[in-house]
Amino acid sequence: MRIIEPSFTILTDVNEAEIVRRIERAARVCYKSEDMITDDSAPDFVRRIIKSGHESVIEHESVSVLVVCDRGVSHEWVRHRIASYSQESTRYCNYGKDKFGGEIAFIKPRFWNEDGEQYRIWLDAMRKAEDAYLALLRLGASPQQARGVLPNSLKTELVVTMNLREWRHFFRLRVDKSAHPQMRELAKPMLAEFKRLLPCVFGDIFPAVG
Repeated sequence: MRIIEPSFTILTDVNEAEIVRRIERAARVCYKSEDMITDDSAPDFVRRIIKSGHESVIEHESVSVLVVCDRGVSHEWVRHRIASYSQESTRYCNYGKDKFGGEIAFIKPRFWNEDGEQYRIWLDAMRKAEDAYLALLRLGASPQQARGVLPNSLKTELVVTMNLREWRHFFRLRVDKSAHPQMRELAKPMLAEFKRLLPCVFGDIFPAVG
């Protein structure tokens, strides 16, 4: 059994200068103001158009991210329907095989201290789930049959692709205080990275305090 932290990797090669130039080119068609495009007009133009609420034009650009989280949190992700997903399949992945080290990985819950009773109970439940899953495989069950004993804390990987408008919508919801704690655990540093890479598009979004 392995206990791991959630993580993310941005898969898209993000070049802000090129992205905002393409957004500007598309958006200026709306106003027939292509003649106002200059070598450095795109960043300010994109900031202004987002501030005005004309966000449909940023749908022309997208970013893909590899997310490592637990199964419960992955269900939160896929509620964002304007997106494409590819997820690690518990039907086809056999965690008893050598490629997985013959063990199951679980995502560490961020809301319990490792020396507390709640964490101890959770850890014991994960051990029992792993034991049951591997025992079912040894008795001839297929992965899609044995997965019935696996919990929400099971580690999963998914590739998420959203256009920039949907990423803005995602961050506004998922860095809010009302979001699930383990979703915020991913969304807050992810927003910081998006702000670093694309400040023209994400610079006006801030996580809630608390």
